[in-house]
Amino acid sequence: MNVSEIIKNKYNKTVSECSDEEIYYALLQEVQRLAGEKSRPETKKKLYYFSAEFLIGKLLSNNLINLGIYDEVKKQLAENGKDICKIEETENEPSLGNGGLGRLAACFLDSIATLGLNGAGVGLTYHFGLFRQVFKDNRQTAVPDKWLTDKSWLIKTDKTYTVNFKKCSVTARMYDINVTGYESTTNKLHLFDIETVDESIVENGIGFNKDDIEKNLTLFLYPDDSDDAGRMLRIYQQYLMVSAGAQFLLDECIAKGCKLYDLFDYAIIQINDTHPTMIIPELIRLLVERGLEMDDAIEAVCRSCAYTNHTILAEALEKWSVDYLKKVVPQLIPIIEVLDDKVRRKFDSPEVYIIDKDERVHMANIDIHYSISVNGVASLHTDILKNVELKKFYDIYPEKFNNKTNGITFRRWLLYANPQLAELISSLIGNGFKKNAAELEKLLQFKGNTDVLNKLLDVKLQKKRELKAHLLEKQNIEINENSIFDIQVKRLHEYKRQQLNVLFIINKYLDIKRGKKPTTPITVIFGAKAAPAYVIAQDIIHLILCLSELINSDPEVSPYLKVVMTENYNVTEAEKLIPACDISEQISLASKEASGTGNMKFMLNGAVTLGTEDGANVEIHELVGDENIYIFGDKSGEVVQRYQRGDYNPRRYYEENGAVKQAVDFIISPELTNIGDRKRLERLFNELINKDWFMTFPDFDRYAAAREKAYADYENRLQWADKMLVNIAKAGYFSSDRTIEEYNGDIWKL
Repeated sequence: MNVSEIIKNKYNKTVSECSDEEIYYALLQEVQRLAGEKSRPETKKKLYYFSAEFLIGKLLSNNLINLGIYDEVKKQLAENGKDICKIEETENEPSLGNGGLGRLAACFLDSIATLGLNGAGVGLTYHFGLFRQVFKDNRQTAVPDKWLTDKSWLIKTDKTYTVNFKKCSVTARMYDINVTGYESTTNKLHLFDIETVDESIVENGIGFNKDDIEKNLTLFLYPDDSDDAGRMLRIYQQYLMVSAGAQFLLDECIAKGCKLYDLFDYAIIQINDTHPTMIIPELIRLLVERGLEMDDAIEAVCRSCAYTNHTILAEALEKWSVDYLKKVVPQLIPIIEVLDDKVRRKFDSPEVYIIDKDERVHMANIDIHYSISVNGVASLHTDILKNVELKKFYDIYPEKFNNKTNGITFRRWLLYANPQLAELISSLIGNGFKKNAAELEKLLQFKGNTDVLNKLLDVKLQKKRELKAHLLEKQNIEINENSIFDIQVKRLHEYKRQQLNVLFIINKYLDIKRGKKPTTPITVIFGAKAAPAYVIAQDIIHLILCLSELINSDPEVSPYLKVVMTENYNVTEAEKLIPACDISEQISLASKEASGTGNMKFMLNGAVTLGTEDGANVEIHELVGDENIYIFGDKSGEVVQRYQRGDYNPRRYYEENGAVKQAVDFIISPELTNIGDRKRLERLFNELINKDWFMTFPDFDRYAAAREKAYADYENRLQWADKMLVNIAKAGYFSSDRTIEEYNGDIWKL
């Protein structure tokens, strides 16, 4: 790529004369052209990956890396006085996802393209995403995250589909984003939108009229579902995605010769969690409409669909009232009733019925009965599904259940997010790891090599300095790069237990006030958004921000302990935080985190995990060994049994454990209530001592001990660097390339 020539042809200027935004737009267009040249020829069978979220992050540099021209473009820009990092700052991050579910979907699309497989993502174009998080008065406030401009990566297509609801019909238009594979072909992410959406109806932060479907349908990801209108809006959104997507895939299959009854020879549909479940009854409805008998349509669709379960949390396994569905998509009710009737004729257990006694449709039950595969996303998660949460289904369909441990696009999180580390690795073991992550294991030959370990520590310090500069510029927060960076970034949810982290911080603060100072200063960093209707999660954010203000303004404590919450955590922020991390907090209650993928990105960048035996932490532990991870807390079996017994009494722990009581009481101390909202702090205090649903207290002492052990071990810098080296070397297993090879070999068979 000749950047000067591209700029001259577009603007009749030199590179140095152009603004960063002009250069960005010229590069975007050139990347679109180059990616289009690598589009793969269609093959008979194709994967359609349906997901409510695709958290794809900024795309310019990632695409330049995958096209193999990043270093060349960076060099040409530098020769003309331009910094590619500054140019990318002009790019808006597509606001198409929220957490791990969406980031995983993005990783999978990258790997599907990299492996040369015929596959596409299918989702929706959210104009304002989840929301943009802004901190005000130590609270999370939400404003629209407006990212769509004329200079976005969306390519408008001429494909439109009519989607019929009970109260209206809308025209869904398909937009494409090119998905480049690493030194491979280009696939597509297909996103549907409607042109009647009116962004101006949003007021009071992210409030809007939830009843005006033609104006609000694709405004936000996961609109507030705390009322009937919000719950029905979610159904409207999900049906828009699956109906338009189903019509599109049928058109593609028929164009290749599909006779409908043989749909499974042309399409495999991966249902990413329960949000796209209506694809099953909708496809059946469309096949019947086009002439198939009901049983033949059900057979064709059943053999074409596969389901990924991402959670055992009951609230995340969607259940929609029949009444809601009748008000939104009445055409699906007869299909769902047939599907339920077939289940009832075979099985006499109400737990496996699709429609329950309360007239609610269990979306996961549709997926399990009417698909060829049900997979969990980490070995522990899949075992819990088979033996506990979905045991009734496993007893019926043992052949359907399988595990596909999640993975990450290690190239993005290493080559792009941490080029210094990637360069060091290349100098040690060559470039083979960029295509085959398993080659990272070659780094193990450098264990104990003082020269290599010191270089590793130098890279970490450089990334910490970069994060320091970023936080100073973005939030005017000063941190010490010579402190321990202890980081927990993920969705704010009680099961992820940010509150456990906070209780430790409170006691550490009080220890320092009493004169017990840490050997090396500690910087604790959080990043998380809380769902607008999730009150307790927002209370936890409020507590973190109040603590941050208290600690950071205390001259006695702040040289030794700093607490930071990064605003509007997203992929771009993660790319700054993860490479700088020393200790990766993965402290969910055992049995509750399906997998996690942040844990994988952190280990790849040389952070050491402090975590429970939960999700993929189990596999990380197995890979790196006891000496290179800090594991604490109850095992999943103990937690499951405690829930089953129903005998957990948080107040007893609170009254009997002095450290727990000291930390919890401090939440409503004058020091914090003078800074924060007493009502919020008291509500969180009462939630902990009366409910503590995710069992923070039983794990507290062991968590504190493990964390102090990690801090103590950090003092021996070369031994710590050895732990870093082992984590990086063993991270190759968690490449999404490996995950996708398993999906394809076992399920998709493309």
